Amino acid sequence: MKSEKTTGNPHLHNPHLDGDAFFWEAGSTGILLSHGFTATTAEIRLLAEKFHAQGYTVAAPLLPGHGTKPEDLNQTKWREWVESGEESLQKLFGSCEQVWVAGASMGGLLALHLASKYPQISGLLLYVPAIRTMMRKVDLLQLYLAAPFVKEIERDSLDGSELWQGYPGLPIKGIIQFLRFQSATLKRLSEIRQPVLIFQGRLDLTVTPDAGKIIMDGVSSEIKEHHWMENSSHSILLDKEYERVAEMSMQFIEKNSE
Repeated sequence: MKSEKTTGNPHLHNPHLDGDAFFWEAGSTGILLSHGFTATTAEIRLLAEKFHAQGYTVAAPLLPGHGTKPEDLNQTKWREWVESGEESLQKLFGSCEQVWVAGASMGGLLALHLASKYPQISGLLLYVPAIRTMMRKVDLLQLYLAAPFVKEIERDSLDGSELWQGYPGLPIKGIIQFLRFQSATLKRLSEIRQPVLIFQGRLDLTVTPDAGKIIMDGVSSEIKEHHWMENSSHSILLDKEYERVAEMSMQFIEKNSE
């Protein structure tokens, strides 16, 4: 039964989609799969279905402040996202022999952050990881100045809009927490030693093109791969190349499994 939390929620773009948290049991390899900022699990569900069909156990939390109403995201701290990820991670540790962490956009930050804290994580799958965005310094300044007075700002565009579920606007205090999460995660990159797979979309207008290089240069991993998907936007897991992304992800897991 679908929860009223996301399905039918008038605060969400595409309220008819199911964006609730889920835990799909299968084989002994588990994957923690996290959605991005303002989104819900609808964003990563197509990939999760591919993983599950291949025999992987998949956990996808609905991160705090998401899937309810925009004001909730403005009242959420970034450490709450980490705690939510840790809860799902511990559940996977309890039921799987090996566990991978994966995420889209801000979900990629969460995967990086968790991998830096838990060396028993087997590897990372990062989809347009938002370690740095296209925001300019002047944009950041305006954001901080506006935060006490403005609740949210409009988006320039919405990639994958037919399959994407989340808040149509961008809650400003939530953005500030996201930026703090970026900064905190950037400082932890050198702690990461697990295999890392990164995908970026050539048509992405949200995450800066050098995001993958920042991570590749920052982690201490011996095994690391970076791939550009030439026809994909920021919503890479909902775009036309998502099946290829899923296939390459599973090949990477199989090649680097313990």
